[in-house]
Amino acid sequence: MTWYGCDYSAIIDAKLSFQRQLDNFSIGVFPSTMSTDSPLHQRRRPLTAQELDNIPWLHVLLPDERERAVDDLRITEAQPGDFICRMGRPVTYWFGVVDGLLKMSADTAQGQTMTFTGVPPGGWFGEGTALKREFYRYNIQPLRKSLVAGLHVDTFHWLLDHSIGFNRFVMNQLNERLGQFIAAREIDRLNNPDVRVALSLASLFNPVLYPGVGEVLRITQQELAYLVGLSRQRVNEALATLAAQGTIRIEYGGLRVLDLQALRTPLSAL
Repeated sequence: MTWYGCDYSAIIDAKLSFQRQLDNFSIGVFPSTMSTDSPLHQRRRPLTAQELDNIPWLHVLLPDERERAVDDLRITEAQPGDFICRMGRPVTYWFGVVDGLLKMSADTAQGQTMTFTGVPPGGWFGEGTALKREFYRYNIQPLRKSLVAGLHVDTFHWLLDHSIGFNRFVMNQLNERLGQFIAAREIDRLNNPDVRVALSLASLFNPVLYPGVGEVLRITQQELAYLVGLSRQRVNEALATLAAQGTIRIEYGGLRVLDLQALRTPLSAL
């Protein structure tokens, strides 16, 4: 496998080697083949100036490149239960979270759901799948009401062909993504719940992948429990431990990171 093709695919393939049966699901939020009476389709609209300003890769484009991208970008409000991407469906858009929180997961042949990671504000995902114009190997769903932007895959490839700045952004994304999913494989092997929570939190504060998060992540304990794969009670205990160490501070509606490096290396403190 070439480096440039790295994305979720190789790691998800390893975790889902037994997955061979894909359900016949409907296409997600943005595809042009979607019925026009779909609520998600009806909620699509151009982005406001403030929403555009929160898209990090727009700032690296030249004026003509930016104009083409802005003309193509659309945003929709997704609710829990909606699907942004669905396993087995062809890629049609490259997606990003303007506001809210999404989860990436996959369903096994045994009917179980495995959650791989969360996608907080500022995060754009699926670039590897878009590069190869493949079928999705994961589901993307909102954990809460979220604003999700989409850039059509044809425009995505046009920018790759014409924009040096965009190419650099995508390469940085792929590099960070590879590191993120190598870390995710390591987290899966850990038996210490406190360490699992710390490392999972650290991944959500990645400033390259999720520049919209900053120092405060708006997330509930239940949402974090979904992403980590632990009970809400056990996540609460882990957060209390991290707060006592001075690594994080629990605030109303979210978490503030006080020491990101300590969060990334919790074994030295736990």
